Amino acid sequence: MMISIKHEKLTVLHVATLNQPIGPDLGYGPIETIIHNIDKGLDYIGHKSIVACSGDSIVFGEHHVTVDKSIGDYWSNNTTEKRNTINVHLSNALHRASKGDIDIIHTHDPKAVEFMHDSAFRMQIPIVMTLHVSAKDSSLGGAYQRWCNPLLAAPLVYCAAISEYQKMQYNDLVKTKDVVYHGIDVKEYPVKEHPDKGSYLFSIGRITSDKGQDKAIEIAKKTGSKLIIAGCVQNKPADREFYADLKNSIDLFADVGKHPVDKDYYARVIKPLLDSDKQIIYIGEISSEHKKHWYRHARATLFPIQWGEPFGLVLVESMACGTPVVALNRGAVPEIVVDGETGFVVDSIDAMIEAVNRIDNIDPRECRRHVQNHFSITSMAFNYSELYHQIIGSHKTLDTRRVLPIVHPLKPLPHGAQAA
Repeated sequence: MMISIKHEKLTVLHVATLNQPIGPDLGYGPIETIIHNIDKGLDYIGHKSIVACSGDSIVFGEHHVTVDKSIGDYWSNNTTEKRNTINVHLSNALHRASKGDIDIIHTHDPKAVEFMHDSAFRMQIPIVMTLHVSAKDSSLGGAYQRWCNPLLAAPLVYCAAISEYQKMQYNDLVKTKDVVYHGIDVKEYPVKEHPDKGSYLFSIGRITSDKGQDKAIEIAKKTGSKLIIAGCVQNKPADREFYADLKNSIDLFADVGKHPVDKDYYARVIKPLLDSDKQIIYIGEISSEHKKHWYRHARATLFPIQWGEPFGLVLVESMACGTPVVALNRGAVPEIVVDGETGFVVDSIDAMIEAVNRIDNIDPRECRRHVQNHFSITSMAFNYSELYHQIIGSHKTLDTRRVLPIVHPLKPLPHGAQAA
């Protein structure tokens, strides 16, 4: 499928994050997963997608290697080595931007915008930054006033919200008209034909009080359901403390990530755990390929979120497999789950318990159809394409940008070097 002829092909430079490599089969790497999906979607609809990222990444468009390896962790000490690695990454991404063929830069981190802003301003290349965190957790501060000057008709930096809920949080900082929801490649998710009556409840996400795994355990016990919990435990004091308390309520710990995913995965890995007499089972952090099978065979995915999450990719992934969601009405949840059709959106844990007893009435085909219609990788790519053209049109620099002089010609830094 090619893009509409009313829009010309663009060259988009994605400046990736370095927490994890960009790729299709990550465990915990929410931002990197989205960058991978945007790159794949834009390439699919005909744009030229360039991803400035680590050498251990896998991309669909042009792979511009900035550093040899990703940092490999979402939570690590802010060491000199880490700062140097990030600086080299951003310097080499900026060097790629200076070659004169880039129409727009797409970033996902305020640090990238701060590093690249002045040079991008001289080159007159607009920047889109996808907002991945809530406003209260953002490190943007007063920089917004310089990047997104409300007095300018066409500021250099545009912030893209991932939900209406998030857009309201950031208030006047999000100037674009439309929200761009995250999307997934739906065809890569196996789907069930009928509800899995009597099967397990599933909970997946970083193990932390915000995600509410303790609430999921309460729901499982009060409904007499088996519960499978998946997710990583980051080296954050609060998360470690929460996990230490949670362990007391877990009946079995199983490392399923070491088992390869193949046609016999259900019989070899999933069924033995379901046949055990253990009710609450923690299976650790699992890859994208593993979790698709755990979604598919679940009766429902629980989402007892304890904060206003800006999106919730778990919701989309679960519904893509035909598995309905039972979720608390927080953050962007009501924008993603259709209450009564693809799951239940309720206001209390007691209501979640009651909803579990009605979950078998949800049609798996409707769950899948909803994701295909609203949260596919193609729809996300088309929406970003529209946003890019909207921004570029307001700048009117497509024909003049390449002759503008760069005050200080940029040179790539060798991997391992220190950026000034």
